[in-house]
Amino acid sequence: MKFIQLAAVIFLLGGSLGAGAQELYVFTEPASNMAAKSIGVRITNEGIFNGGGNRTMPEVMFSFNKNLMTHFQGFFSDMDGKYRLEGGSIYAKYRFLSIDDTQRHLRAAVFGRVSTSKRPTYTEDINLEGDNSGVQGGLVVTQLLHKLALSGTVSYTKAFDVESQRVAGTLQPDQMIGYSLSSGYLVLPFVYKNYNQPNFNVYFEMLGKTNPANGRSYLDLAPALQVILNSRTRIDLGYRFQVAGDMAGRYNKNMYLVRAEFNFFNVLK
Repeated sequence: MKFIQLAAVIFLLGGSLGAGAQELYVFTEPASNMAAKSIGVRITNEGIFNGGGNRTMPEVMFSFNKNLMTHFQGFFSDMDGKYRLEGGSIYAKYRFLSIDDTQRHLRAAVFGRVSTSKRPTYTEDINLEGDNSGVQGGLVVTQLLHKLALSGTVSYTKAFDVESQRVAGTLQPDQMIGYSLSSGYLVLPFVYKNYNQPNFNVYFEMLGKTNPANGRSYLDLAPALQVILNSRTRIDLGYRFQVAGDMAGRYNKNMYLVRAEFNFFNVLK
C-alpha cells in the first residue's frame, strides 16, 4: 500500500491518550505505559519514496498494569520483490520509577525485544523491526514538563548469526549501541476542558547508533506530527533522514512513517 493511500484510509478510520499526549513519541517509546488493563492496536507503514519499497507492521499491545506492558508485532514488506511476511517481534517494557508532581512527572523503564526476520542481511546496521533477527535491551527515561516532554534512550542490540541469510561480500551485523533524544510539545488544545478534545502534538527526535567493533555510526533527525481523537485514536506522520554517519547500506536512512493506533480501555481482567 502506498503512502498516500494508507494516509487516506487512516484519516477516514479516525476515538486515554489525552493525558501526557506529548510523550507518545513517533519513532521511539517513552518510559510511560498505556493505561492499565488496556489493549492497543496499531498499523504502521514505513518506506522510501520513488519506488524504494515499503513495510507494513501490524501490532497488538497489552498493558497488564501501570508498570508492565508488551507488544506483539508482525512485519510485511516488498523489499525483496513481492509483498510477503518477513517475521515478527515481541517487545516488553517495565516501568520501575515514577515521580509525580503538578503538571509534571518523571518516568524510567527498562525494555527488551526479541525479533526474527527471514530477510537477507545487507548492512552492518541492525534493525529489529523487519530487517534482522536478534535481541535488544535498554533503558528509557522520560520527563514531562507541562506541555513539553523530553525522553532519552540507550540500548544494546545483538544480532543472531543466521548463516543462511548472509550475502557474500557485505558487512554482517553483529552488535550495536543505540541512543536517542526525543522531544514532544502539545500545541492544541491550549486549555484542557475534557478528554474528548482533539490533541495536536509536534515532535523532534534524534536517533543514533554506533558499532562498538569498528566505531562506525550514524545520526538521524526525525520530525513528526500527531493527532489524537477522543483520547482513543492516534494518527502519526513522520520522516527520518540521516545528517551524519559512515554506515553504508541502511534501509531506513531516509524513511517516511504513517501510523494509526486504536485503544480499548479496561478490557483486561
